[in-house]
Amino acid sequence: MTFITWNIDSLGAALTGTSQRAALSRNVLCILADIAPDAIALQETKLPPGGLSEKQLGILNELFPEYTIVVSCSAEPARKSYAGTMFLYKSCLCPMAVSFPQIGAPGTMDYEGRLITLEFEHFFLVGVYTPNAGESLARLSDRQVWDIKFADYLACLDKEKYVVAGGDFNVAHREIDLAHPKSNRGSAGFTDEEREGFSNLLARGFTDTFRYLHGDVTGVYSWWTQLSKTSKINNSGWRIDYWLVSDRIADKVKRSEIIDTGPRQDHAPVLLEIEI
Repeated sequence: MTFITWNIDSLGAALTGTSQRAALSRNVLCILADIAPDAIALQETKLPPGGLSEKQLGILNELFPEYTIVVSCSAEPARKSYAGTMFLYKSCLCPMAVSFPQIGAPGTMDYEGRLITLEFEHFFLVGVYTPNAGESLARLSDRQVWDIKFADYLACLDKEKYVVAGGDFNVAHREIDLAHPKSNRGSAGFTDEEREGFSNLLARGFTDTFRYLHGDVTGVYSWWTQLSKTSKINNSGWRIDYWLVSDRIADKVKRSEIIDTGPRQDHAPVLLEIEI
């Protein structure tokens, strides 16, 4: 099976926007449609509480005509049109259940549409958008609690069936997962606390599929800041988007790689191919 995860940074803008960036985002959606994976996990959709508009749904149905769409939107008491996740999965797959878990995260994190889980006969497919520690690390302590709660959640699933979890985890785990570790040490996404949280998640029985296949390869990233026009040209990136799987099916992973998005900065999709 083939799965793709992508932080799209505003689905609405990608579908109906008129800017150059919107055009680049639509091009990525076309790339994903051509690949035709079994499921696509999207993050940071930024949809309002009502979800997709009729126009947006029509465009998605044209791009992905044989897919079922499920959305989880940020809603009160959280900010509206913020965060949010989505799954598009081939309708023929027919999951046994679709859930939008609340994991006991602090503040409004459980209301920000950050988790969707599809249950199949032999495995759970999880899409996640991990909270950012925020400017001046204002949300770091809450993020640490999230990391514990999310690890507990995946570990509970793993006791029942295999787990395949993909998304924007908002952390560069190791120094080789970003271009400039020294100058970024202590920044959101590369604090000791966040890195430890990810290490603890893996220690609960999960494998970073990219590192499993590619070892200590360097210079491969999934995110390049938009604050610098040359971040992607110079490959000053971070690898913060992942596919994780239960340790006991790591040997079933065939591919785990970043999809080339050309000049578009910000996040790139990550593809996983696994025999499951």
